Amino acid sequence: MRKYFSFVKIEHTLFSLPLIFSGMLLASHGELPGTGIVLLVLAAATGARTVAFALNRIIDRHIDARNPRTATRDLPSGRLTLQEAIGVMGAGLGLYFGAAYFIAPFCLMMSPIPLAIFLIYPTMKRYTPLAHFGVGMGLAMGPLGGWFAVSPSFDHLLTPALLSVFTLLWVAGFDIIYATLDEEFDRKESLYSFPSRFGRERALRYSGYLHLAAFAVLVILFVHSVLSLLALPLLLLTGLLLYFEQKKAEDVELAFFKINAVAGFSVLAMVGVGVWL
Repeated sequence: MRKYFSFVKIEHTLFSLPLIFSGMLLASHGELPGTGIVLLVLAAATGARTVAFALNRIIDRHIDARNPRTATRDLPSGRLTLQEAIGVMGAGLGLYFGAAYFIAPFCLMMSPIPLAIFLIYPTMKRYTPLAHFGVGMGLAMGPLGGWFAVSPSFDHLLTPALLSVFTLLWVAGFDIIYATLDEEFDRKESLYSFPSRFGRERALRYSGYLHLAAFAVLVILFVHSVLSLLALPLLLLTGLLLYFEQKKAEDVELAFFKINAVAGFSVLAMVGVGVWL
């Protein structure tokens, strides 16, 4: 199990879970979601994250083998076979579809849409530097999924749509920072990313613009759906974290893995305080 969890980087779920639960809280209108629905959403999120990461690793296994930074990953190094990776993905699919089935028929009906995005975005860097937005779109499905789990209809979608747009811009911005690790390799392999296409300095400037736009969308969400003075410090904290992420972009470990995790929970806290207080 440790080997399989390492393969799909289960800890990266920390990036998506706060936004998924934020969507749930916004749909609950101040009522605490039941334990059952919370556990089902957690299961669906874990299954979806497993499928997305497994697909990414499977599709990119040959590229990862040529990249010195990623050659030690489970598939290129041989610690995990392709059949085992497919098995992990299948387990994730079962968990995802099973949870969607028990949440609501509407959620089961909508469940293939994120999977289509998960299948497409790993291939995008072969054709377009907009691949960062494919990653963002994949995670942006999370807040909508959380909303639909509590409110399974297309009614009043502006609120979760704003949260999803924030997620899209936020994730695309930090994925550009992460891509700076492979700038030279991507250029050599004719792979598309902002750093390989525009250079590191210009790419990080675009990342900053995306995070500025993300914060602007979060402010609109705050005014539209949260609007609590008690939650205002958490809104400002999120903006400050995005600023620090840009200032510390040279330290990818700090900016990508640590500041991002805190930023997601800052948004969740903002929504929770705004909804309940």
